Parts: sequence; structure tokens; C-alpha cells
Amino acid sequence: MRTKIVCLSDTHGLHRQVSIPESDILIHAGDLTGLDKSLNSIREFDEWLGELPHSHKIVVPGNHDFAFEEHPFPQSLFRNATVLINQEIRILGLKIWGSPVTPLYGGAFGLSSAADRRKLYANVPAGLDVLVTHGPPYGILDYAPNGIHLGCRELLKTVERTNPRVHIFGHIHGAHSVCTGPPTTFVNAALVGVNDLVTHAPIVVEINRD
Repeated sequence: MRTKIVCLSDTHGLHRQVSIPESDILIHAGDLTGLDKSLNSIREFDEWLGELPHSHKIVVPGNHDFAFEEHPFPQSLFRNATVLINQEIRILGLKIWGSPVTPLYGGAFGLSSAADRRKLYANVPAGLDVLVTHGPPYGILDYAPNGIHLGCRELLKTVERTNPRVHIFGHIHGAHSVCTGPPTTFVNAALVGVNDLVTHAPIVVEINRD
């Protein structure tokens, strides 16, 4: 049996401009808010998710989503999705682990220390069906317009160690695409382009649950 997952990231408060395909699972890989850092923007996004027909919805915050980082119980902010912050969930028989962490200094959930990121990613289990992170691994769909790779080397080593079937992320706006394995299919699902306007469509991937 095949499970269809619609992947999106970096909507920056422009989610109502996006047409969302049908799927079994919806996964948003962070930066759901833009310049508005208030709880109101989080609540409005949650309301929008509630209008969508997808049976299962997962959100991993990003570096713009300060309201999650500052809230003592961030998972409680959503009624219409499961929020993953360095944790695992099983949905439809799929093992999914999500983290909002990036190497970005000054952003929400930023861990600029490589040693701290190594310690965190040591908790990522092998045998994952889906890994969701806000940022990309180094050298994979992380190429910025200025010609610099902005991915995380510690995350790349983690992917090489755990070999998830699918790795979904965003963060780098100019690198929206799919890179097919084996063993891992990489999805940069950032919907805004380098102009911070919605210029890309959500990406749909399928996983054979058998």
C-alpha cells in the first residue's frame, strides 16, 4: 500500500495563496510565519490547516517561527496538526522524526555550535521512513543564489548514518526541488522564491508502506 505525502515549507504567512494537493499526510517543514512573530499568525495558520481535508498533518517549526520557541508548551499551539520538535511520531505505519534546528545564529531554534547539533542529532533513530528538518543537509538542495552551500554538515552525517527513506526540508528558497536516492529521496519544499513570493508548488512524494 502506498502513502501519499504532500510536502511544503517556507510559506511565510502566504499559505492561503497555495493550492494544496490531496494526500494522506501533509507535512510543513517550517517558516509558516513571516515577519509577524505573534501568536495570532500561528493561530491563523492552525485555522487554515483545519480547513484542509488531509487526515494527518505534521508541522515542524522553522527559524522564523519564534512564537513556538518562546512558548512553554509549543505543541499546544496547534489543534489541527501535530507539532514535532526533536521528536518522533508514527502515522499510518510510518516512522517520522522532526526537528526545527538549523545552524543559523539568531533565528528561532538556531544551534550555531556544531557540537550541540551533533549531540542533538545523535537522538535521530535509524530505520526512519521520513526525516523532517527545517534546514537541509550540507551539499543537498542547499545552494543559495550567492553560490554558497548553506546546509548542515552534522545533519548530512546523520542522514548518512540513518538512511531515511525520505528527507523533507526547506529553508533555502532558491533550491526547491527533489533529489531521488537511493537510499534517500531529498525534498526541498520551500514555496517562496528568492523574492519572498510564493513561486513554487507543494511537492508530493509516495512511500510504499509494505
